[in-house]
Amino acid sequence: MWIPRDESGSALSPCPGSRYRLLARLSARCGSKPGMYIRHDWALPGVRALRDLPLLERVHRAQTVHREAVQENKVPLCSLLSIKTGGCPEDCAYCPQAARYHTGVEAQPLMETPDVLAAARSARDAGATRFCMGAAWREVKDGPQFDRVLEMVRGVRALRLEACCTLGMLTSGQARRLKEAGCTAYNHNLDTSRAAYSSIITTREYDDRLRTLQNVRDAGITICSGGIIGMGESVDDRCEMLRTLAAQDPHPESVPINMLVRVAGTPLAERPPVSTLEMVRMIATARLLMPRAMVRLSAGRMQMNAEAQLLCMMAGANSIFFGERLLTTGNPELAQDMALLAAAGIEALAPQA
Repeated sequence: MWIPRDESGSALSPCPGSRYRLLARLSARCGSKPGMYIRHDWALPGVRALRDLPLLERVHRAQTVHREAVQENKVPLCSLLSIKTGGCPEDCAYCPQAARYHTGVEAQPLMETPDVLAAARSARDAGATRFCMGAAWREVKDGPQFDRVLEMVRGVRALRLEACCTLGMLTSGQARRLKEAGCTAYNHNLDTSRAAYSSIITTREYDDRLRTLQNVRDAGITICSGGIIGMGESVDDRCEMLRTLAAQDPHPESVPINMLVRVAGTPLAERPPVSTLEMVRMIATARLLMPRAMVRLSAGRMQMNAEAQLLCMMAGANSIFFGERLLTTGNPELAQDMALLAAAGIEALAPQA
């Protein structure tokens, strides 16, 4: 990667006054290509400098990195199923599944394995390459329910699908058991920055999130971790969340960027909507910071028109979740997504035979 330097050859300091000179040219290459450069030492001013570049300039740089890092003009399709809905004891201010909020989401028991595998089979037949299973738990507890989840993971892998889980906090031993069952990826979002975290969630600490991610990494499971914008956080909070992810070594393999879905009954129901261009900025910045990551355009797509979603893909998003619902909130229909990809000349990756 080209790094701006002064006349003596020293790297320019990423101070606020040099934001538009900082990383004036950005090039990242993947694999064994010469010049491959992956950073884990970003400071907040440098991330903010990237985020504050003129929009079209930022998108251009992100697209350049994207094309070099991801050669195929194809996207994997992911399907997400709530295998245990509602009744969560946490107080995440954005979440309709929290038991303390009156959102119309009723607590339901953990699904039976055959029903989950039937849904996975349908997702595979519709074109999914990854099947994600989400349970509204604060943390995983050893016992019959976790054993059933492990059975689900084994069944999904037998269908030749990637198996992803999002179950809350994990111990190192539980992460190892998921790995042994064949779990491909584990989702555990940071949601926001450390500084803004307590304004969104008080029932766990930020370090609890990071500890679970480390347990997942140590077990050999790939990491899916991103955040949500539009919860009242500052621009610096958004940049700091991305910086925290980019500081991980290796980077998360998957980085979902979500726009707040405002649900009646949650504390954030009346938040003003965030600009779709802010989603573009976040995705482009994530791509520049983490060139190899799968940057996923996730929740909030119902609030975006087709053109905005395509701009997100131009900025570096290279995966979407499909299906009419993401856990408990709405999502575009499959036919809409297929039409969107076709209009852009993007192919969906074929599931394994």
